[in-house]
Amino acid sequence: CTLDSEVALRVGGDFFFDPQPGDSPVNLVLIAGGVGINPLFSILLHIADLHGYQESKGKRHKLGTAKLHYSAKNTSELLFKKNILGLMKAFPGKITCCFHVTQQHSQICKELQPHVTGK
Repeated sequence: CTLDSEVALRVGGDFFFDPQPGDSPVNLVLIAGGVGINPLFSILLHIADLHGYQESKGKRHKLGTAKLHYSAKNTSELLFKKNILGLMKAFPGKITCCFHVTQQHSQICKELQPHVTGK
């Protein structure tokens, strides 16, 4: 987002992301804490599936970017972190993530270091 961008915000409840082939692309910012990652991880998987389908079969969906901000006490409590790193690697620039830890007392592994903030 940039200054003066229009955004839609949804907190909790029943939500989903199901873009249709004719829809305009949207850029998603997903914010999760702890186990709240579960529905947002499902959305990331869906986005990855759409990107994969788009690359193999032609561009049916117009997809924007997806940026996940995910917070936990420490890196061991970041659920799906390896899967999320894999999605970022498979779709560079299309799916990104910033992990935030609030009570990390041990060294952060090299694989996660570029994506982790906080301490």
